[in-house]
Amino acid sequence: MESELKTLAPTPSGSLSESTMPIDDDRPLLKSDPNTPQIQSQVCNPNIEEMEKKYAAYVRHDVYGTMGRGELPWPEKLLLALGLILLVPIRAVASMSILVIYYIICRLCTVLKAPNREDEQEDYAHMGGWRRAVIVQTGKFLSRGLLFVFGFYWIRKTIRSNDAEGKVNNENESMDQSEDMERPGAIVSNHVSYLDILYHMSSSFPSFVAKRSVAKLPLVGLISKCLGCIYVQRESKSSNFKGVSGIFFSLFHSICLNSSPLTEGTTTNGDYILPFKTGAFLAKAPVLPVILRYPYQRFSPAWDSISGARHVLLLLCQFVNYMEVTQLPVYCPSQQEKDDPKLYAENVRRLMAREGNLILTDIGLAEKRVYHAALNGNNRMRTVLHQKDD
Repeated sequence: MESELKTLAPTPSGSLSESTMPIDDDRPLLKSDPNTPQIQSQVCNPNIEEMEKKYAAYVRHDVYGTMGRGELPWPEKLLLALGLILLVPIRAVASMSILVIYYIICRLCTVLKAPNREDEQEDYAHMGGWRRAVIVQTGKFLSRGLLFVFGFYWIRKTIRSNDAEGKVNNENESMDQSEDMERPGAIVSNHVSYLDILYHMSSSFPSFVAKRSVAKLPLVGLISKCLGCIYVQRESKSSNFKGVSGIFFSLFHSICLNSSPLTEGTTTNGDYILPFKTGAFLAKAPVLPVILRYPYQRFSPAWDSISGARHVLLLLCQFVNYMEVTQLPVYCPSQQEKDDPKLYAENVRRLMAREGNLILTDIGLAEKRVYHAALNGNNRMRTVLHQKDD
């Protein structure tokens, strides 16, 4: 699909990009006077409200509230207790069993095989033949099984075609039309939760961008190497550090194209879409935009302002969870976009925002950390005030 947005320039208004954000904007977001607790509580709430406007992409809106620590009504407490007793033990054992089974499969398939080491990366994505087939097919099946264990019994998937009226064709028609299109070099998706990884594994089994520490995790480390994950160190500022863009560009042509799609981003509450890094667009190849949504009534599967352990526990307590997937047509860049990866990335992002009814925002990981730090500080202050009142 030739770009229909090639004339757009990435000039979002009303917000600061990550690269232009002032460095000295690290003022304390929560001011307090230890001698006046009443003033503390009065100042705290307005500051939180201001932050929620500034960092709206990370604000939680479900029944469980900010950080998953909101005051629950009695019916919700009852449902939570039932889920904790009836669902969590079964789901915890089932999910751990699936993880161990897949680890054993990956271990057997990599026996006597040396990992590929290039550009400070280490993976088994270069393997072919029956070993690769077993890893991919069992990975897809077990990933979908893990989603089922987590309560995602049905996943609604919509595949949109290139027709001018924007109608949605069925999956078989879209697959037939896609045979004549150039294979995408990357999957570009919004990032809402760690559950995104399980869906993409069950659908297309792509490689992912991951922190370098993931490679050392028990069980997950070997699985990530079999996925062909691209490991990065976000905090590294050394002169020889390539970053996501450089590593992806150097590996794009060396990795087998049947396993090279890439998903990258930072998690939001699902209503916003953040700027994409340019790594997936430097290769000048077509990309496949995929939009993920998690409709909810009580608990939001989005991983925004809640800790990982609390999020997993509350997720396992839900009787049913929902996921909706919208796959857009393969996006073929214009020559202008090939020459300007930032323009290419921004145009794809704007297309996804329009088609997925998402809100554009230019905040990123740094702002998320500031928001989380402020919430944690505010929570500690509430605890101290509560203890003083007691």
